[in-house]
Amino acid sequence: MAVARDAFNRRSLGPSLNTSVKEAKVLMVGAGGIGCELLKDLVKTGFGEVHIVDLDTIDLSNLNRQFLFRQEHIGKSKALVAKEIAAGFNPHVNIVAHHGNIKETEFHVEWFRSFNLVFNALDNLEARRHVNRMCLAADVPLIESGTTGFNGQVQVIKKGVTACYDCTTKEAPKTFPVCTIRSTPSQPIHCIVWGKSYLLNEIFGTSEDQATLDLTENEDNATEIAELRKEAEALRKIRESAGTEQFSQMLFDKVFNADITRLLSMKDMWKSREPPKPLEYKTLLVQASKVIASKDKILNDGQRIWNLEENLAVFNDSLDRLSKRMAKLLAARTEGSPIPTITFDKDDEDTLDFVAASANIRSHIFGIEAKSRFDIKQMAGNIIPAIATTNAIVAGLCVLQSFKVLRGEYDKAREVFLTPFAPQRLLATDRPRPPNPDCPVCSAYNTTVQVDLSRATLNDLIEDIVKVQLGYGEKEFAVNSHAGLLYDPDETDNLDKKLSELGIKQNGFVTIVDEDDEDPFVNVVVNIQEAELTDKPIKGLQADQVPTIPRKPKKALPLESNGVGQANGKRAADGDVAAKDHKKRPRADDGGSSAAKKVKNDDDVVVIDDDIGTGAIEILDD
Repeated sequence: MAVARDAFNRRSLGPSLNTSVKEAKVLMVGAGGIGCELLKDLVKTGFGEVHIVDLDTIDLSNLNRQFLFRQEHIGKSKALVAKEIAAGFNPHVNIVAHHGNIKETEFHVEWFRSFNLVFNALDNLEARRHVNRMCLAADVPLIESGTTGFNGQVQVIKKGVTACYDCTTKEAPKTFPVCTIRSTPSQPIHCIVWGKSYLLNEIFGTSEDQATLDLTENEDNATEIAELRKEAEALRKIRESAGTEQFSQMLFDKVFNADITRLLSMKDMWKSREPPKPLEYKTLLVQASKVIASKDKILNDGQRIWNLEENLAVFNDSLDRLSKRMAKLLAARTEGSPIPTITFDKDDEDTLDFVAASANIRSHIFGIEAKSRFDIKQMAGNIIPAIATTNAIVAGLCVLQSFKVLRGEYDKAREVFLTPFAPQRLLATDRPRPPNPDCPVCSAYNTTVQVDLSRATLNDLIEDIVKVQLGYGEKEFAVNSHAGLLYDPDETDNLDKKLSELGIKQNGFVTIVDEDDEDPFVNVVVNIQEAELTDKPIKGLQADQVPTIPRKPKKALPLESNGVGQANGKRAADGDVAAKDHKKRPRADDGGSSAAKKVKNDDDVVVIDDDIGTGAIEILDD
């Protein structure tokens, strides 16, 4: 008699949990390093239906750790290929792949609500926060995970039971996914890391193509192998041309023209991004003729941001210097010794100039702000690699925690920390933290309204929904969106504007902040769902769905001073202030200046961007 495929699962998990796993519909966001391992675990465990969402395509650099992918998959959708390969592990699991951005409107709150459980296998802060917010709005449990080199972490998030992803302040990330570096940079640091860890290594270090490429051809991968051979041959010719007159142009045409043109051919990648603009070397060289003659003056002015022509002059000059260095190293090489390489050092002017000029030219192509050589020197740090074993361990921990979630045993769930170099143990666990009552995300009350975005104005939202249905009445309150302050009693310019004019789209969020000092409501987050309405332009809650919005917890009164600036025997720390709701508009009697942003529809837009600090740069697995 044949043994059922899930017989051992039934023995290990018990009949009840095994049935829950087989009937579960789960979402996995991200099909990169953790995602490949996690999908394998989910499928082999027997989860009934697994949806995968990932926007990225497969890159050569993914192949050393994202084991679902092979050379013939390069350039294809990660989600679609992951589904195809993982389906062979267990034909009884229904895998549904979505090649798209999890922030797109098709992945709305109701869609999230259809899942029993969501797994995050993401590589960037913004997307993690979005999924966290969507799961809270849909009241669906989320298992958050991440890795940093050899370290990893798994966290169970359940609305009202555990802390959410935003309950603790997250530092500005210094981690960047490989595909962002190679294909879709959006910040200066992305271009700097590309110049330092990819381009410099390709030409003067150890080429990843030479080191990792298996060009064994068969009938299934002939086209892909032909392309890879062509790529490897192009890079080999460029490296061999070092020191010749054609060297600069060959490298420039490859990385700033041909590679950019190839990226432009992937049209799905640019649906929600500004496409890059390839450069012509000969045209730019003519424009830079006068600048090149005074390159020494440019090189001595490292604190000024160079323009495009000046960056070309530095690019060519640094390539010439590095080529001469490599020629001397090769001439001094003895038989049997390894081939010499040149690696980046921020105090090495030749490599610094090359990385600075390459990064700034790439920034120009992608419409990104350029940086001075001085700034680039500060920003270029050490690289922390992604580790395949860490991904595998974290993925397994996610599945173990999912069993507790499916049972509803959140009291038995654990936050797990993978710390290989800790003195005590490899895995450290802690009980889930309770929700932070001051968290601007999970402490909020969530609701959904249907909106005809072609007609609805901000005034419709305030009068029909906020004041009447949500019960704010004559309370003072502020209305915020991702773009900033939309309304408060002192800011009424936007009332007659359509919500669509204020940047509010399908599946967007609006936050209502009660400004009453006495017994205020918690923040209310309103999810906007677009609908065609024949009567009023906004349809809110049904009569039997009138909400009971919780009140904000009262702050503990400060202890009385004993007369010497101490409370309860302890001196108050200088500068200690009460926690404030950052969405709440400052008042004149607060002693602070207003920092609220007004949403306007003119061309005077000010973008405030914090510079990434110095320190180590991690390239996260994606």
